[in-house]
Parts: sequence; C-alpha cells; structure tokens
Amino acid sequence: MKWMRNPEVIKNFLAMAGISVVGTAVAAVWNRDFGVFTLLLCLFLLLCHGIGTRGRYRRIASFSLDINRILHGKDQVFLEKYAEGELGVLQNEVYKMTVRLREQKQQLLDDKAYLADSLADISHQLRTPLTSINLLVSFLSEPEVSSERRLELARELYRLLGRIDWLITSLLKMSKLDAETVLFTKRIVSLRELTEKAVEPVLVPMELRNQQLAVDVEGNVDCDLSWTCEALTNILKNCMEHTPDGGHLEIRGRENPVYVEIFIRDDGKGIAKEDLPHIFERFYKGKNSSENSYGIGLALSRMIIVNQGGTIKAENNPIKGAKFSIRFYKETV
Repeated sequence: MKWMRNPEVIKNFLAMAGISVVGTAVAAVWNRDFGVFTLLLCLFLLLCHGIGTRGRYRRIASFSLDINRILHGKDQVFLEKYAEGELGVLQNEVYKMTVRLREQKQQLLDDKAYLADSLADISHQLRTPLTSINLLVSFLSEPEVSSERRLELARELYRLLGRIDWLITSLLKMSKLDAETVLFTKRIVSLRELTEKAVEPVLVPMELRNQQLAVDVEGNVDCDLSWTCEALTNILKNCMEHTPDGGHLEIRGRENPVYVEIFIRDDGKGIAKEDLPHIFERFYKGKNSSENSYGIGLALSRMIIVNQGGTIKAENNPIKGAKFSIRFYKETV
C-alpha cells in the first residue's frame, strides 16, 4: 500500500470523495432512491480509480527498478512491456537514454584501451633513446676515454636528446589535436610561400645526401600556415629518408575552383603493399622504416590536414617511389 502514501494519490482521492459526497447529497435531496444509486455509483468509481491507480503505480515502481538496473550496468533489461498507455512516451525516451549510455560506456572503454596502448607505445619510444643515452653516459664516465671519443659521444648525446625533444613535442601536438584544443588560424596564403617554408628544414639534409628538389606550384590555399608547414615538412622528411643519395623529390601544387591539390613525390623504394593501409597510423613503422623512425610524423601530418578539412592519400608511383596527394577543399556558398 505504499502508493496510498503518495500525496498526489491522496489529493485525488479526497477530491473525488468530496465530489461524491456533494453529488450524493444533492441526489438524495432530489430523490432518496436516486441518492442511493448515486452513492453506489460513486463508490464503484472510487474503487475503479483506486484499482487503476494501484496498477499504474506498480508499473511505475517496476519501471523505476528497471531504470536502476540499467544505471548499475545491467544490459539485458526489456522495456517493451511499458510500450502501451501513458508510459509509452517515457519508455521511448528511456530507451533512447539506454542506447546513449551504452554507446558512451563503449566509447569510454575504447578510449581507456586506446590510452593504455598509447602510453605503452610512448614509453617504448622514449625508452629506446634513453637506453642509448645511459650507455653513452657510462662510456663518458670512463677515465681512459680519449678526447676524440669523448667528442664523438657528446655529439651522439646531442643527437639523441634532440630526437627525444622532437618526440615529446610531436606527442604534445598530437595530444592537442586529439583533444580538439588547437585553434587553426586559417588565411589565404600562396602555395609558393607555403612550400618555401615547408622545405626549409630539409634543405641541408637533402644537400648532404646530394638529393635534388623540384618545386612547381601555382595558386593560393586557405590554411593555417604554421601547422600546414609542419605537415608538409614531415611528409618531405619521410620522402627524403626513403630516397637514396642522389635521388630526386618533387612538389607540385595546383588550384582549381573546387580544391587545392599538392603532390609530393620521390624516387625511392616506395611503400610496401602491406604498409599502405597503415601508413598514417601513429607509432606504425613500415617495412622499409629506418631505426630512427618513431611512426609519428605521417600520423601528425594527417591529423593536421584532416582537422583543417583536407584529405591526404599515399600511394606508389607507377615507375618507382612514393606519392602523397593532399587536397584542401574550398568552401561553397
């Protein structure tokens, strides 16, 4: 009888009882038999109302228990039994909520697994150069190390520290892109200015490798200059590292009414067939990757381009080498 303690039920019952008393009194004044009939009818209606209210509140209590089970993680709860009557609308909304909660639960589990995998990959990526640094420090601590050897070890230390700094910086950039906290400052820039800034960091390494770079670009592009330069530079570094000494790299860019397209090509070994579907996955190292590769550069490039509404595709040239195609689509009105 818990439902009888509900204030709403008590108010309704008192209101109906009052109406019944008044109605019975009026009917009795008019006609005694009619007053008795009215009294019996009112009692019957009160009884029906009580039975209906009791059944409704039982269903509401059962519904509340099912919702509580859902909130505590029970998946197999069937709400179809509430599909009729006034609980139908509420059942529909609760079903939507249930689906949404399950989706969020699965998303949280996926994010948790992804975070665990990412932390494991990051720790592995940092552990490799740190192990080498510890080894170099132990060599430097030996008293009989010559000046030439000490200078050589110091240079190697600087190189490894630079790699760690680049790795941490790239990981922080990827984290910001993942969290969608990067505000891209897009403006119209010429493809010439964009490519000049992008190739600047690789000019010296290419010269040391005796590699040639051909640039043929025309038009403008709407993008964040700094971040887009970062993306193109990472792609150029990847092409440079997979191109033999004396090889050639090419950058071409064209603008049309629909999009701006940039091609970056090399004449190296190309991309292994089994690596093509995974080439932009973070921490993925392909078949032809060098020992200094961390599998971050291309993943970061893709994130930068995609977050600006662009697309990027990797494929092999018909003859030899790899080709990266980048498109920035123009906004249509």
